[in-house]
Amino acid sequence: MGNAALRDLASIRDVPFEELEESVVAVDAHNWLYRYLTTTVKWTADAAYTTADGTEVANLIGVVQGLPKFFEHDLIPVMVFDGEMTDLKADEVADRRANRERAEERRAAAEERGDAVEAARLSARTQRLTDTIQRTTRELFDLLDVPVVEAPAEGEAQCAHMAATGTVDHAGSEDYDTLLFGAPTTLRQLTSKGDPELMDLEATLTDLELDRERLVDVAMLCGTDFNEGVHGVGPKTAVSAVREHGDLWGVLAARDASIPNAEAVRELFADPPVSDAPFDADVDPDVDAARAYVVDEWGVDTEEVDRGFERIREAQVQTGLDRWT
Repeated sequence: MGNAALRDLASIRDVPFEELEESVVAVDAHNWLYRYLTTTVKWTADAAYTTADGTEVANLIGVVQGLPKFFEHDLIPVMVFDGEMTDLKADEVADRRANRERAEERRAAAEERGDAVEAARLSARTQRLTDTIQRTTRELFDLLDVPVVEAPAEGEAQCAHMAATGTVDHAGSEDYDTLLFGAPTTLRQLTSKGDPELMDLEATLTDLELDRERLVDVAMLCGTDFNEGVHGVGPKTAVSAVREHGDLWGVLAARDASIPNAEAVRELFADPPVSDAPFDADVDPDVDAARAYVVDEWGVDTEEVDRGFERIREAQVQTGLDRWT
């Protein structure tokens, strides 16, 4: 989701990588990968992003370009994949599908008038994690010895659970849901240049003078992946209203408003489906095998990935990835 309204409320600060060395991070894999599919990979008509038969391979390029940032800074990513979609998220997924269909119509129109760059840009907006993308990403992670965890449902909920129980040091996601699901700390901007951001749950609650349950109420009033918000209620208004009326129910009663399935949404954030999935944080990437998979098996242009593989290989020496094995 993102719940962008929480950006105005969350306690977020830049954190130097030096403070994070030797950390294990539970990364929302769908969130991380989707950003490479839609933003990091350049918007061109370059054939490097598809095979000769039209199969999408931008995910493989994204993985090779994105993983070095972890390894070079002595971080171990644990990639957490979404499991089954909850019933409460069905409407949001339907909206996203409709948006993709509209973008696809505009992409076709751009192709028809010969605007290849615009067509590629719109193609990025229609990206989804297909079965092939999911399978090939996991296979590449396996060759690079990156641990993978399959969430029972929401990936960000599983990341938050792993951080809250101390299984990992931080959650990693661009979404703000990890706050609502209880992650003590979340690393953001893991696909961007420069140092990441650290989002702190306890500091957020202290600043807002709320507990986590009331923070969920604030988010629900603004709108989440699982419910529409109350018309006219933004983040600051929501905080003031919850403080004044005590909780979500008090605010709804005062405004003569309603949120369908409010109790179920609240319960989902409080007690989501998660598991204590085991993983091995010892990492020893097989760079040669991974490169053969990407270049030889899937035909990715070597210019797109060779520098990434070189950075991974260098990180094994510079940061001592071998010591984890």
